[in-house]
Amino acid sequence: MPQRGGSPAPRLAALEEEAEPGRRCAPRSHLGLREPAALEMELLPLWLCLGFHFLTMKWKNGSGMAMVASQGGCKLGDGVADCRGQNLASVPSSLPSHSQTLILDANPLKTLWNHSLQPYPLLENLSLHSCHLGLIGLDAFQGQGHLHSLALADNCLSENYKETAAALHTLPDLRRLDLSGNSLTEDMAALMLQNLSSLEAVSLARNTLMRLDDCVFEGLEHLRELDLQRNYIFEIEGGAFDGLTELRRLNLAYNNLPCIVDFGLTQLQFLNISYNALEWFLAAKEEAAFELEMLDLSHNQLLFFPLLPQCSKLHTLLLRDNNMGFYRDLYNTSSPQEMVAQFLLVDGNVTNITTVSLWEEFASSDLAALHFLDMSQNQFQYLPDGFLKKMPSLSHLNLNQNCLMMLHIREHEPLAALTELDLSHNQLSELHLAPGLTGCLKSLRLFNLSSNQLQGVPTGLFANASNITTIDMSHNQVLLCPQPAPLDRAGPPSCVDFRNMTSLRSLSLEGCGLGALQDCPFQGTALTHLDLSSNWGILNGSIAPLQDIARTLQVLSLRNVGLNSGFTELDFSGFGNLRDLDLSGNFLTSFPRFRSSLALQTLDLRRNSLTALPQRAVSEQLLRSLQTIYLSQNPYDCCGVEGWGALQHLKSVADLAMVTCNLSSKVIRVLELPGGVPQDCKWERVDMGLLYLVLILPSCLTLLVACTVIFLTFKKPLLQVIKSRCHWSSVY
Repeated sequence: MPQRGGSPAPRLAALEEEAEPGRRCAPRSHLGLREPAALEMELLPLWLCLGFHFLTMKWKNGSGMAMVASQGGCKLGDGVADCRGQNLASVPSSLPSHSQTLILDANPLKTLWNHSLQPYPLLENLSLHSCHLGLIGLDAFQGQGHLHSLALADNCLSENYKETAAALHTLPDLRRLDLSGNSLTEDMAALMLQNLSSLEAVSLARNTLMRLDDCVFEGLEHLRELDLQRNYIFEIEGGAFDGLTELRRLNLAYNNLPCIVDFGLTQLQFLNISYNALEWFLAAKEEAAFELEMLDLSHNQLLFFPLLPQCSKLHTLLLRDNNMGFYRDLYNTSSPQEMVAQFLLVDGNVTNITTVSLWEEFASSDLAALHFLDMSQNQFQYLPDGFLKKMPSLSHLNLNQNCLMMLHIREHEPLAALTELDLSHNQLSELHLAPGLTGCLKSLRLFNLSSNQLQGVPTGLFANASNITTIDMSHNQVLLCPQPAPLDRAGPPSCVDFRNMTSLRSLSLEGCGLGALQDCPFQGTALTHLDLSSNWGILNGSIAPLQDIARTLQVLSLRNVGLNSGFTELDFSGFGNLRDLDLSGNFLTSFPRFRSSLALQTLDLRRNSLTALPQRAVSEQLLRSLQTIYLSQNPYDCCGVEGWGALQHLKSVADLAMVTCNLSSKVIRVLELPGGVPQDCKWERVDMGLLYLVLILPSCLTLLVACTVIFLTFKKPLLQVIKSRCHWSSVY
């Protein structure tokens, strides 16, 4: 490497020539004391060059990716270039040429020019969401033979849809195409999808499609997923999907379809027609095997239970929020086979009347593989005989918010596989269990009977329910059995027995009108969640009836049960695992007591009669493990409450902004307490009798002096007036 002027090499050689042979090392020793600093300064460029070369080699080996992680505002890594939201007006050309995924979402590109993607010949995924694209050049995708996924959602492709269609036709291996949110009509969509036979997934959601015919999806024989949700589709012509022999998933949610007749897409596995205007669903009358596994007909206007394929693999059926019911009462017949309905089908100038035997068609439906059935928010008043018999594999049944008045569990309707049963928000007054079916709910884990009119449950209903963990019987007028009910007892049920249900973990009895608990109604259970709210007087002023489950309880709700501190201070010291405690809506005047090792995380004391929060409670309870506490809507005394300063620094007081106190007949928010409150409180703490005496005594003395002066001033005239009026005679 050439040396600069004044380098130490020539100087070192000259000194060596002048030195004696025996002393050639002496100058070196002398230079060792003076020259190393100069030598290092001269070699500094060499070290810098070597360091730069080292970093360059490391970058080439892949360790220098962090140096370009934000090149041009784009994040790079693993073949992905993420340039979303960078306010780009065109496709950047300086990104790594080996990029396989390019994300340009939320950039104002407006136009995808010809050859703008040419620097990236290995692209497999291109995302152009929300780029205001109105035009895609004919040669914009030229040379993109590896592109498999293209997302063009939320743009303006309807403005120049013909040019866009021509550009898309240059992608022979495209598999996934997202055209959602582009205001496309069915004709525009048909043109864009033309000849794209390699497509496997297409999204046309959030467009303006209204009517589908057999030309829209022509030639898409490899299509497996089709998303048409949130359009305005009101009609689907016969044969519109016939060419889609590989179609497995079809989403037609949020459209305006009035009915589905002769449904015959045997290859479909997933069908979503929720949020339409369907009044009926009729499957084709054929014995072909359907692959359908999931059918969503929720949030429609169905009047009848859907007439399903005679042979299918259906395991999930969603019928929530319709107008369905069984109409035995409308027919003057005792035989369900005679219940028929006529459907009027109008197709152009042709009118067809289809007569359907409701029960026969339902009886022929294949529901043997059904696991999940949601019939909530309908108008079912009863379940016909044999309804549940067709569903031997049913594990989840939801019937909440219907009009059920009674439910019969019969011998030939086994519910052995049922794990969740929701009958809440009905009008149930009777729940019948056929004799000998005491173990019919042996697999049940969740049972919801809340908001009905039950006064009890059949004897032995929970006898062998060894897996049940959650029961909700809130808002029913039930009684808790003080002792186990005899299994051979006849007559209507009178009480509910939860004792010795070892699997039970969560029990809700809110608003059941329960009287005072006695005789340990939860003995033998390991409850972790218990809700006894809105049962006035259920604890009779003491929490002793809960001692059997004190060690296992984690969540306890005692809202509006009439608790007060008149008898004794509430002591939860035995509830070692209690995490959430709701004591709102009672008459507590003192802070509850807990054990020293507090596990409580949430405490609700709103709407009580607390006037003071002791300093001990603030320091020992709130500042320890408590994460959330509610203290508002109590008549606190600003002068009697200590520890407000500590409260203002606590993040655990969720409603601190709403906590108020009374000061001199004024209601003041704690956060707005004035600085002069201690002086005002001194007057509040003075003995009121002494204060009244001090205030009244000066007035009395003043009045006495005034009366004395008046009497002395008018003494003689006053005596004369009195004598004249009383006619007193003078004695001479």
